[in-house]
Amino acid sequence: RQALDDVDDALRHAGTLATGVSPANILAQEEVFGPVLATMTFRNTEEAIELANNTRYGLAASVWSENVNLALHVAPQLKAGVVWVNGTNMFDAACGFGGYRESGFGREGGREGMFEYLTAKLPLGPVIKPATMSAQPVEQADGAAIDRTAKPV
Repeated sequence: RQALDDVDDALRHAGTLATGVSPANILAQEEVFGPVLATMTFRNTEEAIELANNTRYGLAASVWSENVNLALHVAPQLKAGVVWVNGTNMFDAACGFGGYRESGFGREGGREGMFEYLTAKLPLGPVIKPATMSAQPVEQADGAAIDRTAKPV
């Protein structure tokens, strides 16, 4: 392993904190892979959820709060493949991982990831048979037979 001090400065990026980011800013709209934290202000919980979901991506999210019950209320409302509460990168090999929307296709890991490699098969097998004759046009029915559904009186 190479110590971080030995790595060329051109190969690493210092941590960056961007404050007062607007919802339309590229930092709020694109996936950023690196030591970058974009912060936005919000007035209430609903606005925070709306801001978090206002992107076409959804790989991962984390909710930070001193009120764990509030964080647990918010977490399932975020459209992300994984949502952590008061932490990040806490993966469980038994759980599938994958993003929402434009953050990837399918799942990896866990039971969900296994199903990405399987083809669903109908257990009924030969019970379902294809039609033996080609489709024929239906003859015109008289008006009396068209609607025999129950109606309220």
